[in-house]
Amino acid sequence: MHAKLSLLEDLQEMDIKADKRKAAIQGFNDEIAVLDARLQELESEIAGKNSEFETLDSERKALEENLATENANIQRSETNLKGITTQKEYQAVNKEISTAKKLITELEDQILQLGVKLDELKAEIVTMEKSLEELRSNLSKEKEELASKIKTAEDELDSERAARAKAVKAIPAMLLKHYEKLRIVRKGAVVVEVRNQRCMGCNMQIPPQMYNTLHREDEVIACPHCQRILIMLNKAA
Repeated sequence: MHAKLSLLEDLQEMDIKADKRKAAIQGFNDEIAVLDARLQELESEIAGKNSEFETLDSERKALEENLATENANIQRSETNLKGITTQKEYQAVNKEISTAKKLITELEDQILQLGVKLDELKAEIVTMEKSLEELRSNLSKEKEELASKIKTAEDELDSERAARAKAVKAIPAMLLKHYEKLRIVRKGAVVVEVRNQRCMGCNMQIPPQMYNTLHREDEVIACPHCQRILIMLNKAA
């Protein structure tokens, strides 16, 4: 029975090592996800800036069209002045021209302000796109390194799985089934030491008779509280 428990201990060491390997792989994948998120965040910011630029540029073009229309109106009104014969009509057209010139001044001011904003925004976009290219280059190198680590860990894990498949063949089916079930339920060590008559898995005291049986090592003993498989590493304990 001691040999079977030793096999279970070895199997548990393999499984714990494999769990750590899987956690490491997951950690590497999480790091890659973080790098991708950083890249996507900057790309999204640039897309937002480009959208803002297009909106402002459309506004400027609309203002320029209005400006062209008002200038055409002034030219037309100034031409019409030559054919006006009454003072009342002359004053009305002059008022239209004055109003149009005032609107033109406002439009030109708005166009100028938008031009400044567009220049600033374009410069910001250029800077961000440069940063994006640098980030892509840096992240590409980091991701290559992480991918290499993942490949190494996965290869080692495959090798360890093969060793495990060989090891479980020497363990009785019922004992292996109990072990596998506990692995799922307890999510940790299931073959645990007894110290001072206490299970190191749940820290509960085991019955004296069970403790004495454990010393004989003639059967597999499970903790009555947590069902973990008990072993006695130090007979004096």
